[in-house]
Amino acid sequence: MGQGEVSAQGSAMEGDCLSCMKYLMFIFNFFIFLGGSFLLGVGVWVLLDPMGFREIVAANPVLFAGVYVVLAMGSMLFLLGFLGCCGAIRENKCLLLFFFMLILFIFLAELAAAILAFLFREHLTREYFSRELKRHYQGHNNSDVFTSTWNAIMTTFDCCGVSGPEDFEESLFRLLGPSRTVPEACCQRSGLEQCVSGSVVFRHNKGCYSAVVDYFEMYIYTAGALAIVVLTIELFAMVFAMCLFRGIQ
Repeated sequence: MGQGEVSAQGSAMEGDCLSCMKYLMFIFNFFIFLGGSFLLGVGVWVLLDPMGFREIVAANPVLFAGVYVVLAMGSMLFLLGFLGCCGAIRENKCLLLFFFMLILFIFLAELAAAILAFLFREHLTREYFSRELKRHYQGHNNSDVFTSTWNAIMTTFDCCGVSGPEDFEESLFRLLGPSRTVPEACCQRSGLEQCVSGSVVFRHNKGCYSAVVDYFEMYIYTAGALAIVVLTIELFAMVFAMCLFRGIQ
């Protein structure tokens, strides 16, 4: 077999490999594009829904913030999938490079967030949250972000304070309303007045720290596995994009 034939076979194999990688990357990014479009559509529907669903979401600050998170994620995935699809199918080096840089930025941001979470883990203690609650919680002030966020947490998880109702003793909340022992967010819907006045029958006595930890403990392994899968996909996407970028003549 001559040197020319070997070279031709090598070029053919390289071309087939490049073509296979191009279509794999297109399919991969097409699913990312569809996922981003779905999330984007859900977020826009909630904000523009004429049936009143927006008012239900707006009543809960946590859900309302979640809508914007969904919109941001949907927009990012939409753009990512679009760039990947166009760059792969058109074999455009500029689009592929932009796609690679965007995924690299997302990967580094996730890595930075993980490092910051590890470094500032001492700020997530029960004592830290209790101290901040005593200093800043006002009770029924919807214009204060700290207060409205805590009201949403206590209402969502049927809990009271960080460790329990005793967190409101000697707090800013008691200073602003000495006649109230606990805020309305700690109470059941029935017996609201008795609960605020001090009755333990109609209030939630479990602390929010334990309630939130118990709730998310069910999903911690799923979240960890999902994070590993996402990081692996991002690494493969960067490798595919760079290989395709280098293979395009």
